[in-house]
Amino acid sequence: MKMSDSETIGQKVDMSSPAVLDACCGSRMFWFDRSDSRALFVDKRRETHTLPDKSSATGSRTLEVNPDVIADFTNLPWTDNHFALVVFDPPHLTHAGRNGWQAKKYGRLEGDWKEMLRQGFAECFRVLKPEGTLIFKWNEHDVPVSQILALTPERPLVGQRCGKAAKTHWMVFMKPPHQPKKEDLR
Repeated sequence: MKMSDSETIGQKVDMSSPAVLDACCGSRMFWFDRSDSRALFVDKRRETHTLPDKSSATGSRTLEVNPDVIADFTNLPWTDNHFALVVFDPPHLTHAGRNGWQAKKYGRLEGDWKEMLRQGFAECFRVLKPEGTLIFKWNEHDVPVSQILALTPERPLVGQRCGKAAKTHWMVFMKPPHQPKKEDLR
């Protein structure tokens, strides 16, 4: 059962939220404005880490995961057809050490991760309005993007590879328009 007015992991969720949902925001790395009021930032973790960084004068930098709402992208606390745009950038690493900096920065896939990602796609499309846009980001360092696209019946409209080894994929999906139920057609 999905909640209409609710609490998620002990916090109130404002159902009159912005038009954009980042379903697993992490440290909001690719956002131009990490406090953009048009977006609602969600993650299942809230944590701060000091990570080594040779390019920093101090030799380290702070990584902060501080979502507006703590929730799991496999069970989002919003009603159907709620957001005009959903950003879905789930963890993509299977071989990162539990306490390594990559796991802290990007998250990691554990257990039945294919089912987790299948549920994540389904939830993102559920909360997306008909004809809404889903932006999906995947790095195929450990898992080829073809295996990930097989986890959803939806197909991307356009996409772009980028990164030094062209292993990061950005894809744009559009949710189909609302399909009337058979009984509504009578």
